[in-house]
Amino acid sequence: MRDAPKDIEALIEIMARLPGLGPRSARRAVLHLIKKRGQLMRPLAETMAHVAETARECLNCGNIGTGDLCPICTDDRRANGQICVVEDVSDLWAMERGGAFGGRYHVLGGTLSALDDVGPEDLRIPRLLDRVTGEGVSEVILALNATVDGQTTAHYIADTLAGRGVAVTSLAQGVPIGGELDYLDDGTISAALKARKAL
Repeated sequence: MRDAPKDIEALIEIMARLPGLGPRSARRAVLHLIKKRGQLMRPLAETMAHVAETARECLNCGNIGTGDLCPICTDDRRANGQICVVEDVSDLWAMERGGAFGGRYHVLGGTLSALDDVGPEDLRIPRLLDRVTGEGVSEVILALNATVDGQTTAHYIADTLAGRGVAVTSLAQGVPIGGELDYLDDGTISAALKARKAL
C-alpha cells in the first residue's frame, strides 16, 4: 500500500499475519480500527499491551492463563481422575465452550510428525506421563484431530500408557448431528461405520 503512511502500512502487514486475515482483510480491519479509534483501537491497544505482559502458559497443562497455574488446574472440583489430551489451546477452549467435560486438560502443543522432525520430547508427552502417575489419573481421553499426525500421536500415547493401569479412550468420530451422508467425505463415513453402536 504505497499511499498509506509507514506506520499504518506496518500495522496492516502485522495484521495480515494473523490467521484468517490476508492483506485485503487486514487493510479493511485497520481502516475500521482507525475510524473507531476511541471505541476500538485505543481499548484494543491497551488490552493487547496488558495481555502481552500477563499471559503465560500453565506450567501443569499448557493452557493459557495469567498465573503459573491456570484456573482449571487450580480447581479441585476438576480433579476427577480424567485428563483430556488436546493438540492446542484452541482445542481446549473449544471443549470448554461445550461445557460437557468436567476434568482437567493436557495441551500437547502439536502432534508427532516425522516430516517436520517433531518427536515426543518436542511435545508435552513426557509431562503427560508425569501427570498420569502423580495426579492419580484413571482415564486419559485423547481428543486429537482426525488427521494422520493426530492419529499417529494418539496411537503413540495409547501405546506408551499401556500397562500403567489407566484407561485410554478417544472421542467418537463419524457423522455429525444433522449431517447428510451425501456431503461427508469417505474418511468420515468410514470412521462412523467403524464406531457404530446398537440402538
